[in-house]
Amino acid sequence: MSDITEKPAPALAGKETRGTNQMGMRAQNERLVLTLIRRHGALAKAEIARLTGLSAQTVSVIMRSLEEDGLLLKGEPQRGKVGQPSVPMRLNPDGALFLGLKVGRRSAEMIVTDFLGTIVARRKRIYAYPDYDEVKAFALASVAELTGGLPDASRPRISGLGIAIPFLLWDWAKVLGVEAEKMAAWRHRDLQRELSEELELQVYLQNDATSACSAELVFGTGEQPANFLHVFIAFFVGGGVVLNGTLFPGPTGSAGAIGPLPAVDLSGNRRQLMDIASLVVLERRLEQMGLDSGMLWENPETWDVPDVLLREWTAEAANAIAHATHAAMGVIDFEAVKIDGWIPKRLREDLVDQVRARFDQMDFTGLERPAVEAGTVGADARALGAASQPLLGRFLVGYTA
Repeated sequence: MSDITEKPAPALAGKETRGTNQMGMRAQNERLVLTLIRRHGALAKAEIARLTGLSAQTVSVIMRSLEEDGLLLKGEPQRGKVGQPSVPMRLNPDGALFLGLKVGRRSAEMIVTDFLGTIVARRKRIYAYPDYDEVKAFALASVAELTGGLPDASRPRISGLGIAIPFLLWDWAKVLGVEAEKMAAWRHRDLQRELSEELELQVYLQNDATSACSAELVFGTGEQPANFLHVFIAFFVGGGVVLNGTLFPGPTGSAGAIGPLPAVDLSGNRRQLMDIASLVVLERRLEQMGLDSGMLWENPETWDVPDVLLREWTAEAANAIAHATHAAMGVIDFEAVKIDGWIPKRLREDLVDQVRARFDQMDFTGLERPAVEAGTVGADARALGAASQPLLGRFLVGYTA
């Protein structure tokens, strides 16, 4: 295994296990105020009272408490025509910190984000397959290193750890090319519980593709549609669902798991989406050509893949995604399909354009054609989605339209 350490970058809740509760759960009205400020930006007390229906006195008490706890900062006074100037309040980036662990089929990554979702530090490890003990050791060592690098005053503000991980990970041993017994520990051991006990942190866990969707919902830029299907391309292709502005994980946490959906390849053969639009397909083709496939998992913006191979993969993936999402529209009339992944930005844009072109050739009789948009979070979506879990679970209310 090789460690990759990057310099600090500038700048919904799943199942949880409770450990030590450093900062406490915020009261419902406090969470409502924090949610509004996150969504709308800096707000004055009068505007928050109008949006929430709370009395001016109640809002004043809440915001004073949040400011004293270091979660809000005062902005510059805004002078109007009459009365006292209003003072907008904004989120304090240093108000809380969150850990996010992404466990993938080819790599693991641990990040620390601030209250705004900016990644301040990270650790990464690439491997041939996810060995349980090695992933756990990486997680514990990364938390120690990352928290040890924080200022003393910031460490008590670490407010939980979220894990983004493929569910039923042990079922993928054959695809990863390893013996089943090497992945068996994932079936009977509980990483969420073990990390909670050893780190004394509140730990959340969510499907990795659902976490990527959560990151788009919480940290994505621009106006978000109220209902969308999020497609995230990594080793396999997966998805997430947003309904009425809220992440919908489903009863088992796997809503939007579109990988097994039927799709059609360019030869007209019916196959599963994950067998066409996943990066494992690209990995295998690189290996067949005698080229290094390991660089796929290091940084998508530094890929060195022959253009002809990328063009072939993109055409096949776009066609398959168009067919699979067209079928999904018959179940839920999504306003948009958002496409993101562990892929270069230019490739993502090309993929979006080609899915739109495929939609032009498809029959939408009886259906509403969705907009096809590029996701706005990018390759870090799963790790950021992991970190969003304690943020949502402890400080915010559900993201509704």
